[in-house]
Amino acid sequence: MALRFYHGGGSPYSWRVWLALEHKGIPYEQKVLSFDAGDLKKPEYLAINPRGKVPAIVDDGVSLYESAAILEYLDERYDEPPLLFPGDIGRRALIRRMVREADQYAADALEKFVAEILYTEQARWRPEPIMDARDEFIGELDRWESTIHGDTLAGELSAADFTLYPIIALALRIEKRKPDLGLRERIGPKTAAWMTRIEGLPYFARTWPSHWT
Repeated sequence: MALRFYHGGGSPYSWRVWLALEHKGIPYEQKVLSFDAGDLKKPEYLAINPRGKVPAIVDDGVSLYESAAILEYLDERYDEPPLLFPGDIGRRALIRRMVREADQYAADALEKFVAEILYTEQARWRPEPIMDARDEFIGELDRWESTIHGDTLAGELSAADFTLYPIIALALRIEKRKPDLGLRERIGPKTAAWMTRIEGLPYFARTWPSHWT
């Protein structure tokens, strides 16, 4: 039985797992859940992920949620190249650190955009928290720009790339609702080139959220 992948369109956490599955060539059955329809709170899904979030997988009797843990699982369960954590022990530790940094800092600022802009009607937008999140996110863009020294974040295409890209992509999507955030203009040339390379991956188009234009 193919791995079952529970996914929500536009979720950067789901997206990283989707990219990882495609990168590794793992057969999977995608289960698309609707946020608006309340699919994440239905008993059958809560039995898989009691936190009611995406993503989650079910694979050979193993149920797992939390995207970073899923990436680790995929590399151990399907341990043939290409790997999500390639290289020696130092390189793998670097990739894990980058995944953690992206989740702890860039994703934290992104979640503020989600709460203040994406899930709040425009009449109730609060300028000060939004601009604080903007400054925080731009700081992260600057920091990541300074770490890029090649085609990918950690020497080879890895879990780090699949973690950071969707975070930036969703922030830019949210910027379409509030263009004065000015995020895209603050993306440095190395980060822009890196994003273009990710978008050029042969499987990338299959993972692009279907409702995004």
